[in-house]
Amino acid sequence: MGEITLQVNGSACELDTDPRTSLLDLLRERLGLTGTKKGCDHGQCGACTVLIDGRRANACLALAVACDGAEITTVEGLAAGDVPHPLQTAFVERDAFQCGYCTPGQLCSAAGMLAEPGPSAVTPDLTSDPPLTPEEVRERMSGNLCRCGAYVNIVAAILETAR
Repeated sequence: MGEITLQVNGSACELDTDPRTSLLDLLRERLGLTGTKKGCDHGQCGACTVLIDGRRANACLALAVACDGAEITTVEGLAAGDVPHPLQTAFVERDAFQCGYCTPGQLCSAAGMLAEPGPSAVTPDLTSDPPLTPEEVRERMSGNLCRCGAYVNIVAAILETAR
């Protein structure tokens, strides 16, 4: 067992944890933050996406002990109190979910993606910071899968928020 300190959604947490515990399991089982979903548990679906120090990451692949001292933001921490994050509002307004299982990961990934500058694999000029187009959003969000196929509305919600 090892003691770690995390800042989770703005609150300091000191925990004694097994070094083999994933960040996902720590969030869900120890802290009760069940918004972060366990999809594939192999880093392939993105349902567990959280922000670690502002950068998106698959919580199922991150060991909790490796996050010692980090600031973690889950879907529960995106809102400012009772005021939803603009992405959360846009997802509702654009009907960007169906079953909702992937939505927390999609929201965290989109929040991280909007803060990431620079080109992607579909950017024609790799020396520029391209405008956010549907193609750019689809490429940048490609690590988050939606089994229901709500991609059109997810992209629209992200573009609406980016404006």
